[in-house]
Amino acid sequence: MPEKPASSIDALPYRPCVGVMVVNPEGGIFAGQRIDSDYDAWQMPQGGIEKGEDPAEAALRELEEETGIPRDAVEILAWTEDWIPYDLPVHLVPRLWGGKYRGQEQRWFLMRFNGDERLIDIETEHPEFSRWCWLSPDDVLTRIVPFKRDTYARVIAEFRPHFPEPDRAR
Repeated sequence: MPEKPASSIDALPYRPCVGVMVVNPEGGIFAGQRIDSDYDAWQMPQGGIEKGEDPAEAALRELEEETGIPRDAVEILAWTEDWIPYDLPVHLVPRLWGGKYRGQEQRWFLMRFNGDERLIDIETEHPEFSRWCWLSPDDVLTRIVPFKRDTYARVIAEFRPHFPEPDRAR
């Protein structure tokens, strides 16, 4: 498929999407290595909002679909005040979502993980991740694909006041 010129890409809409930042009691952030990438390409769970779906419901659904974490193992602590857009690199636009979107516009949710780590199962029906770990906010920013780094920095800055205090008893 030939690459679209940048001017036609700029005219495309953003795909409505949710992102999920899951933090554990120690303050670690869930991140997964994308299964479809040959290089370090870590991200937090995210996905599209279905027509008529509430963003919080979409976030809980996407979390379970991508990580196996059930909704009763998390608590929603906060969500971003605004929708946060990001543009895909030009070469990716024709390859993703049928070339219909220039990127995604996301509402992010901060969730505290209250469950046992054995609930985390990335070998889902449609796997997104090849491996996962808990990362510090700084490590998340160094491992994320560059075109999402500004979005992640904004999300981390907005959620930082809501991060749970580390559980020192563990």
